[in-house]
Amino acid sequence: MSELAIPELCLVVLVGASGSGKSTFAARNFGRFETLSSDTFRGMVSNDENSQEASEAAFEALNFVAGKRLEAGLLTVIDATSVQTEARRQLVSLARAHDVLPVAIVLDVPLAVSLAHNALRTDRSLEPRVIKRQQDQLRRSARNLGREGFRRIHTLGSMAEVDAASIRREPLLTDFRHDSGPFDVIGDVHGCLGELRTLLGRLGYQLEHDSQGRAIDAVHPEGRKAVFLGDLVDRGPDSPGVLRLVMGMVARGNARAVPGNHEDKLVKALDGRKVQVSHGLAQTLSQLAAEPPVFQDEVREFCRGLVSHLVLDGGQLVVAHAGMVEAYQGRASARVRQFALYGDTTGETDEYGLPVRYAWAEDYRGPATVLYGHTPTVDAVWVNGTMCLDTGCVFGGKLSALRYPEREVVEVAAERMWFQPVKPLAPPLVGSHPRPSGTEGRVSAGDRVPGALKISDVLGKQLVSTRTHGRIGIRGEQAAGALEVMSRWATDPRWMPYLPPTMSPVDTSSLADHLEHPAEAFEHYRRDGVATVICEEKHMGSRAVVLLTRNPSRFGAPRGWRGTAYTRTGRPFFDETLRVSFLDRLDAATESAGLWKELGTDWLLLDAELLPWSFKAGAMIREQYAAVGASATGALADATRALEMAAGHSADTGELLQRTRERLQNAAAYVAAYQNYSAPSDGLDGIQLAPFQLLASEGTSHSGRPHGWHLELADRLADADPVLIRRTRSLVVDTGDLESCAGGTAWWEALTAAGGEGMVVKPQANLAVTGKRLVQPGIKVRGREYLRIIYGPDYTLPRNMARLKERSLAHKCSMALREYALGIEAVERMVAGEPLWKVHQAVFGVLAMESEAVDPRL
Repeated sequence: MSELAIPELCLVVLVGASGSGKSTFAARNFGRFETLSSDTFRGMVSNDENSQEASEAAFEALNFVAGKRLEAGLLTVIDATSVQTEARRQLVSLARAHDVLPVAIVLDVPLAVSLAHNALRTDRSLEPRVIKRQQDQLRRSARNLGREGFRRIHTLGSMAEVDAASIRREPLLTDFRHDSGPFDVIGDVHGCLGELRTLLGRLGYQLEHDSQGRAIDAVHPEGRKAVFLGDLVDRGPDSPGVLRLVMGMVARGNARAVPGNHEDKLVKALDGRKVQVSHGLAQTLSQLAAEPPVFQDEVREFCRGLVSHLVLDGGQLVVAHAGMVEAYQGRASARVRQFALYGDTTGETDEYGLPVRYAWAEDYRGPATVLYGHTPTVDAVWVNGTMCLDTGCVFGGKLSALRYPEREVVEVAAERMWFQPVKPLAPPLVGSHPRPSGTEGRVSAGDRVPGALKISDVLGKQLVSTRTHGRIGIRGEQAAGALEVMSRWATDPRWMPYLPPTMSPVDTSSLADHLEHPAEAFEHYRRDGVATVICEEKHMGSRAVVLLTRNPSRFGAPRGWRGTAYTRTGRPFFDETLRVSFLDRLDAATESAGLWKELGTDWLLLDAELLPWSFKAGAMIREQYAAVGASATGALADATRALEMAAGHSADTGELLQRTRERLQNAAAYVAAYQNYSAPSDGLDGIQLAPFQLLASEGTSHSGRPHGWHLELADRLADADPVLIRRTRSLVVDTGDLESCAGGTAWWEALTAAGGEGMVVKPQANLAVTGKRLVQPGIKVRGREYLRIIYGPDYTLPRNMARLKERSLAHKCSMALREYALGIEAVERMVAGEPLWKVHQAVFGVLAMESEAVDPRL
């Protein structure tokens, strides 16, 4: 038995005349869908596997499918004769287009064998001269397979060899998915040995030295592993010392490394090839000249053996010197290596004579974290899940490392400026990819705003994966509607990490004179296995999300920015002056309550109600509710008086008068209901915030904390500033205890009798899952009189109540769950430091779902 080694991801081309056993070999060694047969594609395009007239269309379809498989990262096998150079050239081009290695498996069996196999076939029979011609073509061109571009060639010269052969799939040289670290990824060193030693020490590594006192290894007591991002050499004072240490760490399994463009150039110089000894190469060659020849040979072989990039930690981490776009990750080709070492440029140069580089990180949307160097900048910052760790140590900046998976940047200052940069180091733009400088070139942003999202992030059909509710689909037409709102009125996406979900309505009440009642809410949760719920007062205000921060740079905001408060559709509540006053007061209350220190954070994200409702909806109250109330009470009062006068003249108005009086009472109740939501406010005077949940603080999403914990924090804020902060009254209910449920109902009745809106019933534990199913986070139970605002003055009339009780709740409840899951996902992505586009994808999804049609009776 012989094993034929092939890469796990490659394009395998079976080469051989008809009857050589290719299809049988493929069926035995490859999966059902991995092999694409030209005969099968002939059949698909013509209903005849033997139709040579269909060959052109068949191969067009075959190449298309093969390209899609390779694009998806799937090994693909081509089962065709492929004995002609031109046919193979197209397949090699296909492999290169998808950055995979082309592999040839040649079945060069004797002609007699192929003829005998062909004679036994019942589906078709080729003339012997055709098979002989194929065999001749194969043997004339087989010696050129390497020059054609095939990276591996396996030749089987007899049926015995074909039958004995099996396939061994080998990981690509870049594939270290099995290594999960933890890692300390280190940016461009450029010969700065002193700074490297200091940084390794700060990271916790213990240096080991040879008999001459030279550092030859560094070991971490916790088993961490260093990863070097290339450009170990040139410009700095001791490139040989850096190489000796890094080579020792790699050899002993304490580090991994990828090549930089400077190592690439050094190998060429050591090979004796003609290169320009610029950008510090002259210093490195001079320093190496003082080393023994054996060390120079070791350096050459070490640098030559470094692979373009590494895929680590199950594919979640990719490291490369100049970066790595998603399409190239885990691929192998000359252009992948070129991108890994040099990046991609526009072909232009800037005013310093440096290449203008494409801002690939601005467009990166891959799931893997990408760490790279090459383009020096002042600070290491995150851009779309990527980070440049070249902070210009050799230019007098810093040597930086990132602890992974902790995502903690560790850095040491340069001992001095070892090399004068062509272009001074520049600070990164706020909220964007750092603008590189130095001798490696710069990123060109063109007219595009740095850090801006792409419209393709949200438009069209989207599938958002959530931790709590699986994948949630957003339809294209929903996204288009949300874009209108988001782009015209919403706050900056960087400062809007959450939108609250729609609230699930309670099941329709069985009581004749009630549409909503607490009994159904308690029963709903009891059926869902939630034993304890908390009833929270539903404030008569507007849903508000408040982001309060003492660290504006965390959100890419200008210095002095304190945060924002926005509506459930993302619109800011306040003008600039009032926003600053409001947040200053809230910050002072947070300080007084001791929450900054207790939570160990410099920012908070609060879910709340802003009161009164008239602060945001004053115009709507005046122009809609008040207009309806005034016209209804005026007209019905006049009608009542007229009917009463008619009754005084013995007219039969009894039934009509009674109905009109009842409607007048309903209209008066309607006016009283909306007037509860109107209150004067002047500046901050009259405005109150009623926080009921702390969504997140630095490093933590708090959705798993019980509601009692959240309300206790809110009460402490209210104690600190009772004028600005309003408490949220609450009551705990046992859903399996009739007396407890009756107490909850009585509490609701008292709230609504006093003019309150009602209450929200929530699982006391907050985020609740029964089995594998997410439970509704809250069910609103609104008061009988408040519902007049929603359904109109006469909704309580029996005929109207009967119609409303037939409302369909299922879709609205489903929306509430999905929007809740999206909201949690957005917060958790933000807390985890995921890219803005991923956070905003979930936030945008909440707003998009609001455009879904629901029963108008809701």
